[in-house]
Amino acid sequence: MQSPGTTQPQWSSSSSSSLSFLSSTLFRDPKPKPILYTFLVISLFSILLILSLSSSSPSQTHTRPDPFLYPTHQTHRIIYDQDKTAPPPPSIAYLISGSKGDSGRILRLLSATYHPLNHYLLHLDPSAPHSDRENLALVVQSNPIFKAAQNVHVMGKPDFAYEKGSSPVSFTLHAASILIRLSINWDWFVSLSADSYPLVTQDDLLHILSFLPKDMNFVNHSSYIGWKESRKLKPIIVDPGLYLSEGTEMFYATQKRELPSAYHLFTGSSFSILSRNFMEFCIWGVDNLPRILLMYFSNTPSSLSNYFPTVLCNSRQFNKTIINQDLLYAIYDSHRNDLRPLNSTDFDDMIHSGAAFAKKFQPDDPVLDLIDQKVLDRSPGSVVPGGWCLGEPGNNTCLTWGDASILRPGVGSQRLEKAIVELLSNGTFRSRQCI
Repeated sequence: MQSPGTTQPQWSSSSSSSLSFLSSTLFRDPKPKPILYTFLVISLFSILLILSLSSSSPSQTHTRPDPFLYPTHQTHRIIYDQDKTAPPPPSIAYLISGSKGDSGRILRLLSATYHPLNHYLLHLDPSAPHSDRENLALVVQSNPIFKAAQNVHVMGKPDFAYEKGSSPVSFTLHAASILIRLSINWDWFVSLSADSYPLVTQDDLLHILSFLPKDMNFVNHSSYIGWKESRKLKPIIVDPGLYLSEGTEMFYATQKRELPSAYHLFTGSSFSILSRNFMEFCIWGVDNLPRILLMYFSNTPSSLSNYFPTVLCNSRQFNKTIINQDLLYAIYDSHRNDLRPLNSTDFDDMIHSGAAFAKKFQPDDPVLDLIDQKVLDRSPGSVVPGGWCLGEPGNNTCLTWGDASILRPGVGSQRLEKAIVELLSNGTFRSRQCI
């Protein structure tokens, strides 16, 4: 996360081969009051019930792409000679979520991040009328590009997710479990809110990720708790989003609890890029650690920014796979205790940061059009062109198709590559891991 007044690092130039070498080298296997008891039990039971209902064993994708919508004729499709030395492209599972009035922003974010190899789950929270959810599904189904690959889904029954409560953790795990059931063919999980936007194309992002170990997790984290101990870890809350069908105020207990001694607590940001292996580790519950921590954080404020860093760093299986950087550009406003909205004056800093995503943006802010024009080459209402979708700007039907497995990265991949190489080669990678 970019802080006010800080300067951008000067990235050293490198190539994808150096990125591959660095990553392969660095990642080689190296008691509550009785008055609160009922509330605590209800909250814990709610989270575990949600996960148990959605955590059946993963299965193959239940539908196949429509051959009549996905062009296969030579006259409509360009076939490339694939580079045999390039690793196969990975796949990302995206959760894109919003609230009342966010349907348009969700669709724009979907178009800006779309790629046939990825999988998408769209979510409108209960504040949005059900008609918005139905219309969103109809738009997705009527789009020939999304219909062709059949990789975009809309969550019909929404989840409550109070930003300052613990329900965002339950919502995130629930959504990830749905995506796991929908397909076995994705490698990383990314949760984007409607006020987020990409700073690189999917061809750029997938190209760089193809050179990295698929168990790598990008998560801002720190064991320095500071003021968060008294305001976000010791207070006891009951989040109604876990057990009520409509929104009410969160319940704050007057009592506070001591910090645990069986494991170390870590804090970070609510955004992260998490591996499929780690998400399965949290959902299937083969190891008891994720469940124990889920029970602890179920009654803690702002749990989403603490849960995943704490699980990662307390797990011997995953504590060496974490990168202390989430690849998100954001500016924190300490006076408002929130992120500052980004605008056109932040454009140059955003792009040169090497981040893959940015947050937060106001609806239809002009800087989004600037990103579309100068970074994504995306026309209004269309998806981002790439190796799979060719043609001139404005061609929103992809009448000229390439091969989805062939990536055509641009200058955005070079910026992202420099950022990641710097993270891995500056001599502080291990020293900033789970400390």
